Amino acid sequence: MANKILMPKLSPTMEEGQISSWVKEEGDTIEANETIAEVDTDKATMEMTSLEAGTLLKILVPAGENARLGQSIGIIGEAGEDFSELLKEIEAENASSGAGSNGDAPEPTPEPETAPAAQAPQSVPSTQPSVPTAQHMPSSQGSSTNGGRLFVSPIAARMATEHGLNLRSISGSGPNGRIIKRDVEAAIASPPVALSGQSFDFVDVQGSSNFRVENTTPMRRVIAQRLTESIGPIPTFYLTIEVEMDGTLATRKKINESIAPDKISVNDMIVKATAMALTRHPYVNASYQDDKLRFYEDADIGVAVAVEEGLITPIVRGANRKGMAQISKEISDLASRARERKLQPEEYTGATFSISNLGMMGIKEFTAIINPPESGILAIGSATPTPVVRDGEIVTRSIMNVTMSCDHRVVDGATGARFLETFKQMLENPAMMLV
Repeated sequence: MANKILMPKLSPTMEEGQISSWVKEEGDTIEANETIAEVDTDKATMEMTSLEAGTLLKILVPAGENARLGQSIGIIGEAGEDFSELLKEIEAENASSGAGSNGDAPEPTPEPETAPAAQAPQSVPSTQPSVPTAQHMPSSQGSSTNGGRLFVSPIAARMATEHGLNLRSISGSGPNGRIIKRDVEAAIASPPVALSGQSFDFVDVQGSSNFRVENTTPMRRVIAQRLTESIGPIPTFYLTIEVEMDGTLATRKKINESIAPDKISVNDMIVKATAMALTRHPYVNASYQDDKLRFYEDADIGVAVAVEEGLITPIVRGANRKGMAQISKEISDLASRARERKLQPEEYTGATFSISNLGMMGIKEFTAIINPPESGILAIGSATPTPVVRDGEIVTRSIMNVTMSCDHRVVDGATGARFLETFKQMLENPAMMLV
């Protein structure tokens, strides 16, 4: 008997999914728990497996298209069986929910198309991460348009941008004239028609800048949603402290000499100091949820990592119980797999506290936005040689500015100040992390 293949909910933030590619084709035999498609998520490219064995009778949502949570994306059953009635049922469901067979809602006006994504049980290597879908203002140029709208898959948009191609000069071979990967590959193989700077359309307002419009990626939409949730309902205040990093720098040098060729970074030591300070200040290692306070036994530190499409915070679990060398190896592995979109959901969700370090980029001081439901986040600036007065003499010290964003529902001003003081003491005298 033919059955629907539904887009499953495979991550806490998933509302829609984008099919990156179908591993199986129509007519292929499928075993239970066998991978049938790859799906772009807000954080990674994941494998989607079949819940039952059978034959893939119909693909309803082609690669590059979107499907909402629970939408039928394919039909599985016995080879050769009639599934016309089930197909009519699915079409009726799509019509009643306002979605077409390709997962896009009806669009009477040329508004930007969305490119959301989903998650699946197992991550897979992907050399084609989901990227913003490029779209330009209405123009008479280009064969891949509908009423002035340009249809482009995320991968094709990224490739065109990287190679300086004008998308409106490329004919799309995908559904409804959509420009897909192979179209851009063909354009790359031939002489370029135009530079990327020529792909900006003029607008009607005299003197205004030319511009182009890109749809937000799944990752960027989740970031926007989460940070909107944070800065709105969360009463946030900020505390800034200066930390002399000379002790940390000297200790790091000695550690690296002893563990060569392995190394630890200043950020690894900051993570360790944060974790140890959290264990001494339970109200900072807590969260406000459903009118209750949740106190955590361990310090699970989210470490912000910049990736191509935004920001992700892989988590060092139980950082308070781990040595700096182990923390260093875990952060290196997590950051590498984050950039390759291979992290599992449990590896980037559920931190108790977060750190965002922009010091290596030359940023001296900034404020970071809390990642709910955590009660705080540290914004780490660069350690800069600074003249200071010590014992009546002017000396040079490496000064690092640290700003803590606090959820006032959990952390009071004095509580946050005491936490930062402990954090400062541990970095200025790293031996305190052993106490």
